[in-house]
Amino acid sequence: MATEYDLVILGGGTGGYVAAIRASQLGLKTAIVEKGKLGGTCLHAGCIPSKALLRSAEVFAQTKKSEEYGVLASDVTLNFTKVQERKQEIVDQLHKGVQHLMKQGKISVYEGTGRILGPSIFSPMPGTISVEMNDGTENEMLIPKNVIIATGSRPRTLPGLEIDGECVMSSEEALKMTELPASILIVGGGVIGIEWASMLSDFGVQVTVLEYADRILPTEDHEISKEMERLLKKKGISIITGAKVLAESLDKTEGVTISAEKNGENQSYTAEKMLVSVGRQANVEGIGLENTDIQLEKGFIAVNKQYQTKESHIYAIGDVNGGLQLAHVASHEGIKAVEHAANLNPAPIDYTQISKCVYSTPEVASVGLTEKEAEEKGFNVKKGKFSFRAIGKALVFGESDGFVKIIADADTDDLLGVHMIGPHVTDMISEAGLAKVLDATPWEIAHTIHPHPTLAEAIGEAALAVDGNAIHS
Repeated sequence: MATEYDLVILGGGTGGYVAAIRASQLGLKTAIVEKGKLGGTCLHAGCIPSKALLRSAEVFAQTKKSEEYGVLASDVTLNFTKVQERKQEIVDQLHKGVQHLMKQGKISVYEGTGRILGPSIFSPMPGTISVEMNDGTENEMLIPKNVIIATGSRPRTLPGLEIDGECVMSSEEALKMTELPASILIVGGGVIGIEWASMLSDFGVQVTVLEYADRILPTEDHEISKEMERLLKKKGISIITGAKVLAESLDKTEGVTISAEKNGENQSYTAEKMLVSVGRQANVEGIGLENTDIQLEKGFIAVNKQYQTKESHIYAIGDVNGGLQLAHVASHEGIKAVEHAANLNPAPIDYTQISKCVYSTPEVASVGLTEKEAEEKGFNVKKGKFSFRAIGKALVFGESDGFVKIIADADTDDLLGVHMIGPHVTDMISEAGLAKVLDATPWEIAHTIHPHPTLAEAIGEAALAVDGNAIHS
């Protein structure tokens, strides 16, 4: 049996289901094909469950220091089973919400694996979708006018460091741990690696991070990376940068032992478990790309600014197209792709206006260019920096480490980038994101009156500092 649709979306993750909702709003008959659960990696094996664990780790670490606040709590212990139960309750609640949104939008959901077919009796162009249903029933045939590929990504590993789910894990296996290890080696000091390092350290695990680059969080501003390394080491985390992990040396006889080369010398590291966090690779296998003219670049689907592939009626959004691998990016790319398919001529996304976050303790958030990127692009840079140590609300919170840094063009006063490390900065970065969208200047940010006492006062002070006018420094 074949069913016609205006739009069929392969993948029901954040990008896919948001695209489906926008299509429904525009009156398009829409279907999603999802072999797992609606919500995808972000909801079930990424953003949400990891942040739930991070919150439990934060509460545990803070409770152990409660005497500093005049609160006496003796014998503070961790029930990791309860931690995992709370995580799952949050995931389940949000999953039900997504299912409700699909019903509300009259969006058809096919639980199975979708595969793009070549030209056939159904269509002269590739794009008919054959769905192998999870329940083993007869394959469904979907005939769409347009297709969106939103199949996402999965953890990448290094040759020789194959994931076994026991000794060597990716973030997906780590989320399912029933017990915490006494110690762990984390290979990779990017966003995911640092979030796990912070979380596990707060849970009481001995953590060692091995990072190949010369600094952790290598895509963030250099001063942010430096401050994060200092604060993580202050928590007792061992961080080794410039470390080339020698996969062939992996020994799983007793726990995990591996060697890494640094400055021409080999050093051995041992822990109970290993977490490999070296990026993600696109899910492009088994979806019928070989039946189309769609091209891959470095393992990702090549698209234009409207997210069209070489087959103009087939779009690709989110992690699978090799752009910024962030859930909010996938969502907005999905909206733009749908609007383009509906001939609404949407404005392209300006990726310099997208905020990025690291949910460790301390948190990191940024938007726009780093200082080095601005200099490399030829800007005459001026900057302002303000520490949370001078912010009353940060002292009240007991979290005064970190700072806000604002980068601007000295010739035009244009805002180039905002970088934060400290308490709750992932909730504060949207002010800077709005400033970027509105092409605001540091002067305009500074003259936005920030209420006192709030953490956001640091943004206003950093904006003043750009021109040497900070009040409390």
